[in-house]
Amino acid sequence: MNTNFPANAAPIKLFRVAKSGHSHRAELMLALMDLPYETVDLDMANGAHKAPDYLVINPFGQVPAIDDNGVTLSDSNGIIVYLAERYGNTAQWTGQDPVEKAQIQRWLSVAAGEVFAGPCCARLVTVFGAPFDHQACIAKSHALFEIMEKHLDGKSFLVAERLTLADIAGYTYIAHAPEGGVSLDAYPNIRGWLSNIEAQPRFVAMTSSPIPAAV
Repeated sequence: MNTNFPANAAPIKLFRVAKSGHSHRAELMLALMDLPYETVDLDMANGAHKAPDYLVINPFGQVPAIDDNGVTLSDSNGIIVYLAERYGNTAQWTGQDPVEKAQIQRWLSVAAGEVFAGPCCARLVTVFGAPFDHQACIAKSHALFEIMEKHLDGKSFLVAERLTLADIAGYTYIAHAPEGGVSLDAYPNIRGWLSNIEAQPRFVAMTSSPIPAAV
């Protein structure tokens, strides 16, 4: 177990939906950092995310959220930054110098922007029936992947020759892009990057959904 975690503290509670990529982003960080945690699955179909007791934890009524022995936080990127700062070797995860820090922050922004607008939204259509323009989401995904494929040429990870928050933030929705009808076949560098993350000790996978017919 992570030696920075207090021995007498309760496990971190992760409020999640099992097939939510944002939820998995937080869970992946918890697992890779070897932090004790327990999952609390919210029945969003029946409004559990809008229940008054949950809105105290996350007023936006979204997943994920965590309760770390009284410290409650929401937003997957915010959660992984907190975990790195609170329990990790901060420089390893958030950057060893100003350039690395800025590059990692850029990829956190990409995760909240282009990844959400592309592979995340495409998957929301096919897995959850969200009312997005599926073809536009697929096009945005490929535009992002073309940039990432070039960026990852000769690289194992997005920023440094080690895992950082940039990789954690980007992993899940890109790994599960085929579930949204977005093929990764044309992107060997991206597939290699995903494999490097999956090879990490304590890696945990997200629950998969059926892959739709090729689009």
